[in-house]
Amino acid sequence: MSLIDPEARQAMRESFARLLADRCTEADVRRIMAADTAHDPDLWRAMADLGVLATLIPETFGGLGGGALEAETLMEEAGAALLPGPFFSSAVLATAMLVGSQDDDAKQRLLPALASGEIIGTVALAGPAGLWDATDGEIVVTDGCLLSGSAHYVSDGALADLLLVVTGTGTSRQLYEVTDRTGVALTPLKTFDMTQPLAKLVLDKAEARAIVGADATAIDHALDIARVALAGRQAGAAQRNFDFTVEYLRNRVQFGRPVGGFQAIKHMAADLLIERESALTGARIAAERLAAGADDSAELVAMASFAVSEAQLKIASDSIQLHGGIGFTWDYPAHLYLRRARHDQMFLGSNAHARERFVSILEKTA
Repeated sequence: MSLIDPEARQAMRESFARLLADRCTEADVRRIMAADTAHDPDLWRAMADLGVLATLIPETFGGLGGGALEAETLMEEAGAALLPGPFFSSAVLATAMLVGSQDDDAKQRLLPALASGEIIGTVALAGPAGLWDATDGEIVVTDGCLLSGSAHYVSDGALADLLLVVTGTGTSRQLYEVTDRTGVALTPLKTFDMTQPLAKLVLDKAEARAIVGADATAIDHALDIARVALAGRQAGAAQRNFDFTVEYLRNRVQFGRPVGGFQAIKHMAADLLIERESALTGARIAAERLAAGADDSAELVAMASFAVSEAQLKIASDSIQLHGGIGFTWDYPAHLYLRRARHDQMFLGSNAHARERFVSILEKTA
């Protein structure tokens, strides 16, 4: 249950938007993504000072006491700005996993440091298929608390100070904290979106400790919060991508008139407007229902996972076409939004897998 009222939530959004407008311009994004870790420590400290890294953390542990609604709202702004770095990995995914546990010792040790930006966290749980679900794990526990196996597509893995690992499959899943980097190998992966670095993790009897109460139910709830946040990021990117595309159509003159005045272009733009509104609506309703603990929250989160992603990809792809030749160039930002759309389409599971999850939930509730 969020402790943040609507007015405070809107104020958070506006403050974050101002910070990103000042410190995360297109030039900044290009500069940051050129680094191996796609991370700007100065911007990270500014985000910590603003309090956005503490959004999901309870007040008891130095946070703001927010929930799914606040995560989705802030991620819209992050998506619009194509924010590089570990905001999603650390302030959403890793934080949600810890907050959902019953391990007060781990919370006391780790959450204040995550809130202040002192440490960066991430979660390893996806197998080679990239499903991010109960069937996807490859990491096993041996000899008490030694972890062995591999995990794929670990976001910001090479950057993270805190490495949380999900072991097992199905109802036997459990969250662990890696306590010693001996036996830990992280290999950076080549990514289509250079603002979102990924890594492959290989564990060979790495020492770890179990996070108390972070069982399959808690893990699934944290993943739903992450899926809603990701949908917010996708919707925010879709909105910004649509807005600068329409602005181009209004200003680009060909044959003596703005290209946006041609009927075929109008039809494409109208279709993209529907996609933009569908993306925003899908992400926000899923966040609202999840935050309220509604019975239909699981199906709405699953629906948002594929519907918002497809809207983002449609807008990003058509934006390049509507821009003509300039849309294909490196110096124009359209390709950056297409790269993000392609990345987010597969992150936390593919659209096809989200559809299967949606249908499965409907069948269970029918």
